[in-house]
Amino acid sequence: MSKGTVAIIGKPNVGKSTFFNYLIGERKAIVGSTPGLTRDRIYGETNWRGKNFTIIDTGGIEDKKDDVISNQMLIQAEIAMELADVIVFMTDVTTGVTSADKEIALMLKRAKKDVILVCNKVDDFKKYENEIYEFYNLGLGDPHPISSANAKGIGDILDVIYDFLPNEEDSENDDDKIKVAIIGKPNVGKSSLINKILGENRLIVSNIAGTTRDAIDSDFENKHGKYVFIDTAGLRRHNKVEEDIEKYSILRTNLAIERADVCVLMIDANDGVTEQDAKIAGLAHEEGKGIIIAINKWDDYDKENGTLEQYTKNVYNKLSYLSYAPILFISAKTGQRVDKLFELINSVSNYNSMRISTSNLNSLLEEAISIVQPPTDKGKRLKIYYMTQVSIKPPTFAVFVNSKKLFHFSYERYLVNKLRQEFGFKGTPIRILIRERKEKDVD
Repeated sequence: MSKGTVAIIGKPNVGKSTFFNYLIGERKAIVGSTPGLTRDRIYGETNWRGKNFTIIDTGGIEDKKDDVISNQMLIQAEIAMELADVIVFMTDVTTGVTSADKEIALMLKRAKKDVILVCNKVDDFKKYENEIYEFYNLGLGDPHPISSANAKGIGDILDVIYDFLPNEEDSENDDDKIKVAIIGKPNVGKSSLINKILGENRLIVSNIAGTTRDAIDSDFENKHGKYVFIDTAGLRRHNKVEEDIEKYSILRTNLAIERADVCVLMIDANDGVTEQDAKIAGLAHEEGKGIIIAINKWDDYDKENGTLEQYTKNVYNKLSYLSYAPILFISAKTGQRVDKLFELINSVSNYNSMRISTSNLNSLLEEAISIVQPPTDKGKRLKIYYMTQVSIKPPTFAVFVNSKKLFHFSYERYLVNKLRQEFGFKGTPIRILIRERKEKDVD
């Protein structure tokens, strides 16, 4: 199901983080009286009246003496405008309408997004009634009075957000489609790959606005199946600080990964695996998504005998935790091997959602134990009673043992390798949960 995205923006010290923490039910954002404590974008998940949505807490937007709207304001406002379905513009009733509020309001009017104007710190509605009227001058509709610190009026704001969020039933017809996020650092060829896919061998293609509005989701159908491609292309504007571009790119990628079934990690063949590639790959791995590594621009890479094998070895050395992910050498520009991507996507998606019966698992377990005995420590041996699959996406297995301490990581890795040898699981992480049971409980 699609989830909406809500961004909270406003100048420093208006209560954005307090509001954010209340919505997600935990103290995730730093809260204090010093302006600008929230420097980076952080996000969490919440639910209201049965709708799940992502909420983003942005850093404070500050004025500069020589420039009313600072570079930081531009960056933060652009993030909100591109990422969000709904923007909560938070102001402070105690300071009145400031020049920064006016500048933000002008930008939001051009954004063509649903904006909810919120007046925070209204501890007493009657006391601040006249001050609230001043915010109508921003031209963003009715100002909604709340007090984040005292949790007053927040339910009313959530009701307004609820009405603006996309309906989950609108995405029900996507259930038979594989959602594919094309991820990677900026300028690696993500958009080129999607354009090549959409421009060739297509039966049905339509563009739909993405749940995360920073990109366009593309419906695509061919002989291999039905897909939704999620483009996570980097910032299009060139006048941004490189550090902010990377942070923005990571946030954008995070949101796309969460929505995806399979992630295609694109790496520039000429650059090799960089630190940023490893960071992005780690996000998909931790989320338990199916992963394919696509080495792009392979047509431009200087090759000789053994180059492909050596390149593959180098990739796995630098991304050792992705040793399960298949590697495909492609050219988004020429279309080289792009068609082979669909077979891999289908295979990886199937493995990521594969279920294995408990009887088959325990037959495998018995064989594994007979080949390599469980470890011992100070004369005490690990006993493994049985294994069962508890979930998919990624495949997750519970192993019941007599002692968690005796279950070394090396033996866990051994069992994971046996699972891959027997059942494949190509392109998907496997998770093992260790459950401790006393012998008398396992009869």
